[in-house]
Amino acid sequence: MYLGIDLGTSEVKVLLLAPEGRVIGTAGTPFVVSRPHARWAEQNPADWWDGTRRALAALRAAHPHEFAQVRGIGLSGQMHGAVLLDAEDRVLRPAILWNDMRAVDECAELTARAPQLHRIAGNLAMPGFTAPKLLWVARHEPDLFRQTACVLLPKDYLRLQLTGGKVSDPSDAAGTLWLDVAKRDWSDALLDACNMTRAQMPSLAEGSAPSGTLLPALAREFGLRDDVIVAAGGGDNATSAIGIGATQPGDGFVSLGTSGVLCVVGDRFRPNPALAVHAFCHAIPDRWHQMSVVLSAASCLRWVCKLTGTNEPTLLAEIEQLAPATLGEAPIFLPYLSGERTPHNDPYAQGVFFGMTHATDRALLGYAVLEGVTLALTDGLDALAAAGTEVGALSMLGGGARSGYWAQMVADAFDTPTRQHGGGETGAALGAARLGWLAAGGHAADVLTKPPIVAEYTPNAARHAALRERLGAYRALYRHVRPLFEPSRERLV
Repeated sequence: MYLGIDLGTSEVKVLLLAPEGRVIGTAGTPFVVSRPHARWAEQNPADWWDGTRRALAALRAAHPHEFAQVRGIGLSGQMHGAVLLDAEDRVLRPAILWNDMRAVDECAELTARAPQLHRIAGNLAMPGFTAPKLLWVARHEPDLFRQTACVLLPKDYLRLQLTGGKVSDPSDAAGTLWLDVAKRDWSDALLDACNMTRAQMPSLAEGSAPSGTLLPALAREFGLRDDVIVAAGGGDNATSAIGIGATQPGDGFVSLGTSGVLCVVGDRFRPNPALAVHAFCHAIPDRWHQMSVVLSAASCLRWVCKLTGTNEPTLLAEIEQLAPATLGEAPIFLPYLSGERTPHNDPYAQGVFFGMTHATDRALLGYAVLEGVTLALTDGLDALAAAGTEVGALSMLGGGARSGYWAQMVADAFDTPTRQHGGGETGAALGAARLGWLAAGGHAADVLTKPPIVAEYTPNAARHAALRERLGAYRALYRHVRPLFEPSRERLV
């Protein structure tokens, strides 16, 4: 058996995988995000480890015989987070997360310090990435910066607890802005621009390679053998691609999780930072991927449910009952609740409802949210296309992938078929388990398969035309209101 651990923003999910590829079971522990100041987002790494142990205990209790047969563990995690450790491996401060927007000024500072940044890292400096966070710490918390002996990404903090080793992988490390993404190795020049060195970085191993074995005390705690291998693993998008079998050039997916991601696999490094497109390493050797990222996706749906006093199944059912003729009356929604990346790279962008009337009810607000996230992803699709990326049929991942209505909307907006797979919402945890399988000796031909398609959605030409028209209004709205976001700089700093 093989175990996948996916450390997300809202929960840690663990998954048990049988050698024929069947998911035995899953378990999870929820988390909350601390926002002590505007545009900040933090979590306590100790909560991650406590939640992981509780999720593993629940999975073991539900499937004791199968759990005891675990031979390999893979890790997946939210990217970009900064876990600062001192020389005794003690956590110095709460982890600064991927959706933390405080390090705006440090992005400009890093770009000025490292003129070669875009060529080496393949990405713009954005406040969500790790390197600007450390420049912020150096400026605002200099005592902690001086004590920082190592910086770990979130999933790699879990690995430290599991194996005692400090290791990362190229797919996750590519999101730090310290990696030479083409060479899949740390860049001394980019580290130096942050007054840091390789000595403060974990070692690197490919995501499908072993990174250590389970500590004996943990093996005893969970009734496992001492020689259980822990794979290097990957960032959540790369492991999601592994889970859905997106490993060959042209394979791609749309993830509707807390954030929204459009990811397409390639066989070479193809940076295009001008359009805020991300170019990262894949979790397997000799593969890279391009991504467009919107910072708020399914989280917008949760937000509007809370705002209107309902839950997601109820609101989705109400949305599906809307007459097609009324959809053009829905407000335009800019889903920028946490700023935005592709294509704007605008940390000050905010959420906007525009065009509400007395006829606007909860269902139309919910529809506007689904549509707004979809149009934001369409902005990303156009950015990828401008970069020369060709997109075929796309797999749907994440919690939002369970909605056939939303999957059809994405197909219509993209003018591209979309597919739902069995267990698609477990993509990153499944991908992590598959990497654990590979590290324990599995063969790629057996492991890296595509799960069966359970539904496919074909684009509707009329809806595509209507959504492109709405996209024009959506883009015009952003252009008009963007100057109004700028005064927030002084209020929110």
